[in-house]
Amino acid sequence: MNKLETKKKITWRKVWLQRELILMSIPLVLYKILFSYVPITGWSMAFQKFKPAIRSMWDQEWVGLAHFEKLLNKNDLYGEVFFQSVRNTFGQSILTLVLGYFCAIGLSLLINEVRSRGFKRIVQNIFYLPHFLSWIIATGMIATALSMPSSGGFINSVLLNLKLISEPIAFLQKPEYFWGIVAGGHLWKELGWNTIIYLAAMTAIDPSLYEAAEIDGANRYQKMGHITLPCIKPTILILLIMSTGQLLEAGFEIQYFLGGTVTAETAQTIDIFVLKYGLQLHNYSLATVAGILKTGVSIVFVFFANWLAGRLGSDKLI
Repeated sequence: MNKLETKKKITWRKVWLQRELILMSIPLVLYKILFSYVPITGWSMAFQKFKPAIRSMWDQEWVGLAHFEKLLNKNDLYGEVFFQSVRNTFGQSILTLVLGYFCAIGLSLLINEVRSRGFKRIVQNIFYLPHFLSWIIATGMIATALSMPSSGGFINSVLLNLKLISEPIAFLQKPEYFWGIVAGGHLWKELGWNTIIYLAAMTAIDPSLYEAAEIDGANRYQKMGHITLPCIKPTILILLIMSTGQLLEAGFEIQYFLGGTVTAETAQTIDIFVLKYGLQLHNYSLATVAGILKTGVSIVFVFFANWLAGRLGSDKLI
């Protein structure tokens, strides 16, 4: 009993000593509660036949799990479109994650090996700049790059000059290319930005490790594989866990702006499904169900990745 009282006394003492920090954090906590947790009450629409004309959310017609059954039924039109959206979201997300994840680590390793500070800054700035472009500008540039040579499509021009293709390809009219376009667009825009945390982790590595490896005759690639990568392994796994929770966040802008009627079969993601059926077709309840399922699956992915990281003997996020 004395131990518990002592523990409480110490805890409250620490709280009092850090009162300034706690007071500073209160507005942020309130902001998070107001904009992240209070809106969860809107999930009640998933169990209602929601009609905006009825002012009170609690006076709606309650239908139980009817919308869930409709959306999870592949034989239903809504269910068929939803599962197609889930497939597209998973496919685009996994391709984007794998490509961006390994390329960011690879680029970080290469930048870290650059000895000239001036040249390193130039390279970093070149890769960082696309991140600051809005998606509407970025998608416009991507569309121009993928267009016909007569319209400024340099990708077709390069492929023709290298004799890799015999005639120009209308990339944005080919559904089979759309997932690759999404992954490539994200890679071009976010690659440099994604290297920041890896480069920050590399600055914490003890330089004496590299000096010892150099004395033993290790070249640059061996130092990367035996020193740099093992030292930033916890950072890599933590970012992987966080990225896993975003597997159903394939994006919205690039699919919405570059997708069309021809590519709708492979372009429509869960977010576009929610926009289409929630706002355009006024089926708010069905859109809410799609959002709930998306959130639930993302939480499961995060906990699974966190558990797997723990099993592999690495630091866990939770």
